[in-house]
Amino acid sequence: MAGGVNLLALRSHNAALVLDLLRTAGESGISRLELAERTGLTPQAVSKITARLRADGLVTEAGRRASTGGKPRTVLRLVPGAGHAVGLHLDRDELRAVLCDLTGAVVAERRAPLDLGAGADAVVEGAAREVEGLLAEVAEVPEVAEVAEFSGVSEAAEVGEVTEVGEVTQVEPASVPAPAGVPVPVPVLGVGVALPGPLDHLHGVLHRVTGFPEWDGYPLRDALARRLGVPVVVDKDTNAAALGLALGGAVEDAHGSFAYLHLGTGLGAGLVIGGAVHRGARTGAGEFGHQVIQLDGPPCGCGNRGCIEALCLAAVARGDTAEAARVLGAGAANLAGLLDIDLVLLGGRTVAAQPDSFLRGVGAVLGARARREGSTTAVPVRIAPGGARGVAEGAAQLLLAPLFGRAEG
Repeated sequence: MAGGVNLLALRSHNAALVLDLLRTAGESGISRLELAERTGLTPQAVSKITARLRADGLVTEAGRRASTGGKPRTVLRLVPGAGHAVGLHLDRDELRAVLCDLTGAVVAERRAPLDLGAGADAVVEGAAREVEGLLAEVAEVPEVAEVAEFSGVSEAAEVGEVTEVGEVTQVEPASVPAPAGVPVPVPVLGVGVALPGPLDHLHGVLHRVTGFPEWDGYPLRDALARRLGVPVVVDKDTNAAALGLALGGAVEDAHGSFAYLHLGTGLGAGLVIGGAVHRGARTGAGEFGHQVIQLDGPPCGCGNRGCIEALCLAAVARGDTAEAARVLGAGAANLAGLLDIDLVLLGGRTVAAQPDSFLRGVGAVLGARARREGSTTAVPVRIAPGGARGVAEGAAQLLLAPLFGRAEG
């Protein structure tokens, strides 16, 4: 065998290519011949891959399409309900959980108050109960249960499939027991968790979360995986949201590079550069809120003084939205100058409360920067689509995206 090719990895990559094309084809589907043409795979390879995907319940026939010659072509489509992922957004004071099918569509949602400072055990238990409650609600929806029964995918099979197509988690599915006593009428790939950083995305370990230093070193991924009995992936809220935006097609005009700025109970950034989420060598990129822009300024929860987050939240607290937007704009201008990004997207509950004010304020600062540099066009700024559940939906994509070879956006 030339070059020691990893056939398992190659098969996984090829299956991901096929699945992604099936996903984007939608209900109308796509033929095996078209799959071969668009992937560059041989028709025989495509036939083998699609046969396996059909056996796993991920793909089904969608009818026949007239051919230019010979017999009509069989068209295949993805079965959206053949797999689901839970997206869990743990904010400092609120939890939001969504259940998404393979296309990323939300089929159920749940919200609850949360105290991130209540202690790791209490937070993990509360989060687990909300996930179980979400799945129990779905168990009572006949339409979803019927789709699950039709798909014929066992829980063990789907977890193995995800691991093979893309290594979405460091937790080995074989070592994770099946959930005990939790009604799961649909196959669940796992749980994607998004929360404030800094944290270690690769190992699912939290660092000194701003304002909650007691979380430093806590293995959240492993703790929640043990409690729920399914694979878990952990990432920063801003990275999850950025991944969801990159995959959602709402930022196609960004040419693969944009910044998502999230202003809620804290301030952070998710960076997509060259079409991929940029996490950095130690998965610590995007700590946007803790760049110092006022030496010897007011203290920040991170231990520094004069951070954008501290200045911005202080302005919000005193009701000065214009000043908060100006400070946020200064940070956005620094980011634009450093990375030469194509687009700035704003999100988070604080922005959502007064979107027009933040659009005007941040846009004004970016416009002034462009004029100083002699540019005729400023970096555009928009409100991020997705609304309040954008982070939770992005968290679900931490599990779904690798299945389609889109783990980095």
